[in-house]
Amino acid sequence: MPSLAATTLTDARFPGGGHVHSGGLEEAVARGLVTSAADLAPFLHGRLRTAGLVAAAFAAAAVDPAAPFPLLDAELDARTPAAAQREASRTQGRAVLRAARVAWPSPVLDALVAAHPRPHHPLLVGAVIGIDGGTRAAAAHCAAYLAVSGPASAAVRLLGLDPFAVNAAVVALRPVLDAVVAEAAVPRPPEELPAPGAPVLDLMAENHVHHHREQVRLFVS
Repeated sequence: MPSLAATTLTDARFPGGGHVHSGGLEEAVARGLVTSAADLAPFLHGRLRTAGLVAAAFAAAAVDPAAPFPLLDAELDARTPAAAQREASRTQGRAVLRAARVAWPSPVLDALVAAHPRPHHPLLVGAVIGIDGGTRAAAAHCAAYLAVSGPASAAVRLLGLDPFAVNAAVVALRPVLDAVVAEAAVPRPPEELPAPGAPVLDLMAENHVHHHREQVRLFVS
């Protein structure tokens, strides 16, 4: 049976602030890189194999209540070269923390906050699922799914795409999602966790921040 925490964290009604983050999709749409459901599919695939894998691996590592949170935080920072991406992760992490303290009060959250007052979102996801008794695989699956479900939802709002077609694009990612979860759930020292790069996503994240200051945008990231 899946962890209730994992199910709750992926629920669009969870007050974790995910609805204001597009995972880079808004900038991709603004640049004409994604204009249809057909374009969305490869965008989601690429995001899942890069940023999604990193998030999934760190969420899995954070399940252990004795996890070295300061080291995990530093290693995730190192794998997130764009300042805008780091800020987005910590902003969403902070939002999840507020909800988690009410729903899953635990000394584990205190330890995570002691490592950094604004923890990265994947670390919050993993810690909460661990508190709830979930597994590394459950945490990896949750983080990986969130990496694509947010942009998919944003695509409907930004482009007016058929939600059924968008949902089908997400479901079609099942084999990739399974592979990402399997890789992410393998126990490793923090310094050996996956570190695939996504330079285009990094550059678009930085540009999005610049444009967000000059224009009205729907999403923070």
